[in-house]
Amino acid sequence: MVKGANVGLAALSEDVGSVMVSLGWSSATGEGDADVSVLLLDGDGKVRSDVDFCFYNNPVAGNGSVQLLGKTPTADGSEDRISFDLDAVPEEIDKVVVAASRYGGSRFGELDDLRLTLADSAGDGLVRFAVEEADEVSAVIFGELYRRSGEWKFRAVGQGYASGLAGLATDYGVDIDDDAAEEDAREQGEQGHEQEQGQEYEEEAPLPEPAGQPTAPAWVPAQATGARADDVPAAPAQDGPAAPAKPARRPRTAKKKVTLPRTTRKSLADNESWRSARLFPVSALKSDRERETRATSVVLSVMAQVPEFGRRLTAGFGAPAGRMETFTEVTLPHGESPRRPDGVVRVERAGKLWTALVETKTNGNALKPDQVQAYMDIAARRGYEAVITLSNDVALDGSPLVDVRIDGRRKHKVALWHLSWAEVVHQAQMLIRHEGVGNAAHAWLLQELLHYLQHENSGCHGFQNMGAAWVPVRRGIDDETLCQGDARALEVIENWERLVRQVCLRLGGEVGQKVLPVQRARRGSDPGARRAELADHLCEQGRLNAEIRIEGTPGVLAITADLRTGKLRTSIEVPSAEPGYPLSRVKRLIRRLAEAPADLHIETLVDGPGAGPRGTLERLRPEPADIVPKDGAQITGFRLSLFKGMGSGRGSAETGFIRSVDEAVDRFHAQVVAQVEAPAPRRSRSEEPTG
Repeated sequence: MVKGANVGLAALSEDVGSVMVSLGWSSATGEGDADVSVLLLDGDGKVRSDVDFCFYNNPVAGNGSVQLLGKTPTADGSEDRISFDLDAVPEEIDKVVVAASRYGGSRFGELDDLRLTLADSAGDGLVRFAVEEADEVSAVIFGELYRRSGEWKFRAVGQGYASGLAGLATDYGVDIDDDAAEEDAREQGEQGHEQEQGQEYEEEAPLPEPAGQPTAPAWVPAQATGARADDVPAAPAQDGPAAPAKPARRPRTAKKKVTLPRTTRKSLADNESWRSARLFPVSALKSDRERETRATSVVLSVMAQVPEFGRRLTAGFGAPAGRMETFTEVTLPHGESPRRPDGVVRVERAGKLWTALVETKTNGNALKPDQVQAYMDIAARRGYEAVITLSNDVALDGSPLVDVRIDGRRKHKVALWHLSWAEVVHQAQMLIRHEGVGNAAHAWLLQELLHYLQHENSGCHGFQNMGAAWVPVRRGIDDETLCQGDARALEVIENWERLVRQVCLRLGGEVGQKVLPVQRARRGSDPGARRAELADHLCEQGRLNAEIRIEGTPGVLAITADLRTGKLRTSIEVPSAEPGYPLSRVKRLIRRLAEAPADLHIETLVDGPGAGPRGTLERLRPEPADIVPKDGAQITGFRLSLFKGMGSGRGSAETGFIRSVDEAVDRFHAQVVAQVEAPAPRRSRSEEPTG
């Protein structure tokens, strides 16, 4: 589409009751980013209240009809996805504006390939709009969905705001309390989980729990559904004289969220042999079939009982925001031999049903193409919307886990989606540790689910094996017989990418921040061609390389696995833009790293060709001047690195490669990155630069 054009969605697809909008961009450094926001407008072109402003600190709006799903990596950057259940948008809403903003003085002109794509509920792309001429603005309206004669249409807008998020939001009636709203709202988002754990602002009264809401954890069957978080009634008006008006605050979620602390209470058991009774026991699991059956039932049950969790797992698949029911042990006719999918998810909204069949694998077992194909055929005949596969494997762009054929003669389209167990664990961790859920019972259910999924007997441990090509490729690198174009090297590259994505999910769930892999590739390049190029580099250099970006971290965490030396290197480049003499800047860095391991390597980065001096933290603590450039070169930053031996096994053993990568990233983040993020201790007067 071109700027200003519009199109009716019904003319593009029959499956537009739920649509997915993605905003994407890329940057030369791979570090450019922006925040997505959505505004729901009434007939006057204004929000009804601040809750109609959907952004990172209020990711769900319109009674669940709009939900921000977060970022997903692409071949040349990342995309922010937004789920719209158009059938459920409140009748008072005439228009939905989709925008994005940058912060900290950044402008959209620093990003490349600004684009919006819109897909139907089956995942088929319908609209693509490229935004141009956004050089000096810090906020952009990409497009808008609006009603005309009872139908939804889309308009490509591409309008920029030099005044940023504050100007955009104010134009549509959102209360913003100062001109620095972008930076302050960003800070508010970074401190969100502290507020969600009970800290409330004076003007925000806690909302009452709905009548009949359980106050203690209770087990319920998978087919029952709990009260929706969206159905919590508003707080009643208070009698008496009106309180003095207070300054308007930024929009934020109205309900107090419940999270669970990381540390458990002291046990009341007499001794360590006593085990707590678990809602989902795992001790009796003996076979793969038992693991698959139990895991499916456990996850589907919690999805139905905890609306926030069920919605997080299904919104990206085009499911509407509505009443969810889940089922297991379902029999469906299929020729002469009926089929029994592992599970079924049904969501009802405004009298319409959305249905997905679920096929589950645990303990590293691979999905069977004939099974998935049969479920796709059944779903197409019965008018179901999707088939969801759930396994330890991680799906990659352009490399499907299962190849299925689609009968083009069928009018009804079925979408095939994949979830890894690592994604399920990640979403549960984000809710109960950082973002919060509606009540304590829901938090407890998620805690029990996490205990089950992370238990060694569950079989739901995520990606754990580098594949059959791993050992031959390592041997080929050792004896220099691995040649470019070897298909085994490509298999290792694909599994390495799966491992890196899983590392991002696990670390993001622990720290409560967005953690995404960085894909440094030419814009529009094919994922298969990119992986083939990386496979050739592996054959030539014997190294696996990856970069991950952690929100709020000053730099990109790089991981290098050198298969020739058997060493893992984790590193980060920290910019040095602080004022002061070179020695003062070095001292400030070393003070920040007071608790870092002594074997941390520090390299000075200098402006111009050549490398700067380097040394270990143990040697530099008494002699920081050793890494000050002797030729007077300007310091641009520092590279911090840790080295670790990597395991030789194929993944699941204590010495396995995958476990080594996990441990290396965890150690580096906890002992190095977290300290760099912390504010530096105040410097002494003697270190102040003199004029």
